[in-house]
Amino acid sequence: MPILAAFMVPHPPLIVPMIGRGSEEQVRDTIRAYERVADEIAALKPETIIITSPHATMYADYFHVSPGRAAQGSFASFGADEIRFQETYDEELTARITRLAEQWKIEAGTLGERDRQLDHGTMVPLWFIRQKYQDFKIVRIGLSGLPLADHYKLGMLIREVTESTGRRAVFVASGDLSHKLQKYGPYGFAKEGPEYDKRIMDVCGRAAFSELFDFDESFCEKAAECGHRSFVIMAGALDATAVEATVLSHEDVTGVGYGICTFYPQGPDEQRHFLDRYLQKWSHEMSQDAYVNLARKSLESYILRGETISVPSDLPAEMLETRAGAFVSIHKFGKLRGCIGTILPTEKNVAKEIIENAISASTRDPRFDPVEADELKWLEINVDVLSEPEDIASAAELDVKKYGVIVTNGMRRGLLLPDLDGVDTVEEQISIAKQKAGIYPDEPVSLQRFEVIRHV
Repeated sequence: MPILAAFMVPHPPLIVPMIGRGSEEQVRDTIRAYERVADEIAALKPETIIITSPHATMYADYFHVSPGRAAQGSFASFGADEIRFQETYDEELTARITRLAEQWKIEAGTLGERDRQLDHGTMVPLWFIRQKYQDFKIVRIGLSGLPLADHYKLGMLIREVTESTGRRAVFVASGDLSHKLQKYGPYGFAKEGPEYDKRIMDVCGRAAFSELFDFDESFCEKAAECGHRSFVIMAGALDATAVEATVLSHEDVTGVGYGICTFYPQGPDEQRHFLDRYLQKWSHEMSQDAYVNLARKSLESYILRGETISVPSDLPAEMLETRAGAFVSIHKFGKLRGCIGTILPTEKNVAKEIIENAISASTRDPRFDPVEADELKWLEINVDVLSEPEDIASAAELDVKKYGVIVTNGMRRGLLLPDLDGVDTVEEQISIAKQKAGIYPDEPVSLQRFEVIRHV
């Protein structure tokens, strides 16, 4: 049986009266909407409620599905120890999700639970639901740092499992919106905050789930949202399905966005295979740029056959006759997948520099696992050829769009390329370069700048 319905809900503990102690009245519209959600879930009488929570166990490269027969939790950390939960897990559904994830090559399962206690991202929705309905089990799933495409695919997997078991299930996507909506709020204000809330409520209000992929990672980070990946998993659970969406409420009076929407399946819709459409967008063929082409050939040869290619003889003369430092950057679905380069030339020409650095970026970047063969078609590759660095007297001589920066303190040295998404000021550029070098923020550094020719 397909998912009966899905619900996008926030999780501020203050909306529970025993915690808010009157302050919850400022978000009365959110509470009314939550009560309606609880009524609708009670009317559906699900056997299982699948909850995705940003505050459950979370890993950068793994979706954690809570294991075991049951779990407990309470609001003691929010001053309401009397509110306690004893929730039973749907062990069969959890086991099937884990087995199918292995078949689909999704990094998901029950390993590595750090805390068996229920988190507030799970308990707040359950508190409202339990006021209206009792006869259900839960499946609790954490988010991850994996690309949005993987979150959507996990949702598709969840749908497959519920259909194969015939389980009557509803999906609750727990997540607040932006945390930076008001200057007086606990997290301050950023212009991206209201922009995020406006966009996400519009997208979800239209059930335009393909547009969830269009939220740039740096934009989401600046907006300080917490629920976007939760909503993407939910969207995947409704893939290839016509959906009736209803916006019940949106409030931002606390400085944090609270949005509530309902989603009811209306039958199959072959025009809503949104993951397929998204993957087609990111499927990369050979570039027309000789520098990028060479980097791709190099990493593909090494990953598929373990071979380092020779320098081709038909390259432009500038690649054979010029020596320069070069960086190879690899992205997958818009997220960095590897980046390694050389500040100064180490090879006899820039072509050889690119060949070696492409291999290093795809297999030796310590921040990432080596690229695997089945990822190759999704990789976007950039090559930056560096000018010779020049000493500068101060940050006033930098331009974040034009110049890269090198910071040095003794033997520690950090570099950041110019014109990077999410790096908007010279101060941010220097700060990140220091972090990469292991240099503390208050330590002095000497500065160098350089220009790049970027090949895409």
